[in-house]
Parts: sequence; C-alpha cells; structure tokens
Amino acid sequence: MASMKKDFIVARIEAAQDGGPYVYVGFSDPNDYKSDKPVNPFGSNVMAFSSPEDMMKNLPKAMGNISRMMTGGGASDSPTFKISVREYEDIGIRVGDKVTIEIRKSDNNLYT
Repeated sequence: MASMKKDFIVARIEAAQDGGPYVYVGFSDPNDYKSDKPVNPFGSNVMAFSSPEDMMKNLPKAMGNISRMMTGGGASDSPTFKISVREYEDIGIRVGDKVTIEIRKSDNNLYT
C-alpha cells in the first residue's frame, strides 16, 4: 500500500457560509507559516470534500495541489478540508496546531 505523510500547521478554521454543519480547515506548510502574520490558505486552488466519494473523485487534483505546495507553490495552494462540526470537535484542533496528514492508497480499487 502506497502512502505519504506531511506535516502542516492549522492556518485557518472557517464556518460554512451557508450555515451547514461543517467547517473548512486550511493548512499551511510549517516553513511558510508565521503566527504573527495572518496566512490565507484559501486561494484559487481550494479543495473541499463533502464525502469520501467526493474526495476520491477529486484526489488527482488535490494531489497536484499538494505537489505544487511542496515545490514552493505558496500558501494559496495549501490543502483545505471540509469536515463535519462533530469531527472538528472530536479532534479538537486549533489555529497554530501542528498536524500530520497521511494519504494512503488502498490496494483495493473500488472504481475500476
């Protein structure tokens, strides 16, 4: 099973504009994050996933965004996740927290 891990800093947490029961969590590369200056990870390449199926459908585009960020793409290419309010409360993350995102490719191809 192929996998990748990357450390990030939680740069922004934003409530859903439509009042839905979810939040957007934006991440920044620890080397680019400056706590004394606001970082806006919500650029033109924002990736928000509403379900695991939506995430799998858009995974190639998200991976492209991550690779651009790793090669110096900057804060506007930082990953953003859309998670439920319950998931957000359960993990208890706050702006400035260091997190690790792990992506694993399953050996089972569900979409063949």
